[in-house]
Amino acid sequence: MAGDIQLTCSDCGQDFTFTAADQAFFQERGFSTPKRCKPCRQAKKNDQGGGSGYRAAPTQGTPVICSGCGQPTTVPFEPRGDRPVYCRDCYTARKGTGAGASRARAR
Repeated sequence: MAGDIQLTCSDCGQDFTFTAADQAFFQERGFSTPKRCKPCRQAKKNDQGGGSGYRAAPTQGTPVICSGCGQPTTVPFEPRGDRPVYCRDCYTARKGTGAGASRARAR
């Protein structure tokens, strides 16, 4: 195992120690050598919403009228117009019925 290494943080410019234990941890998981000190890594992780590196886009719904009950609802996609669109209750009630389900049971 290698010894401790002194690195310079790319964000704050401060020197920090990349310990032998941290090096082993990073290598074991396939991580590259850190460019930031722990406080700056944590601050970046907090800015990104948890550290996964990806931000979940806010769910945008499309207002529609349910083809089953006629009530207004919101769906998480843009309807194409060539197929009926159902609210959650009507969709759940229809699920398991229709040609697709009967083919599955016939097998």
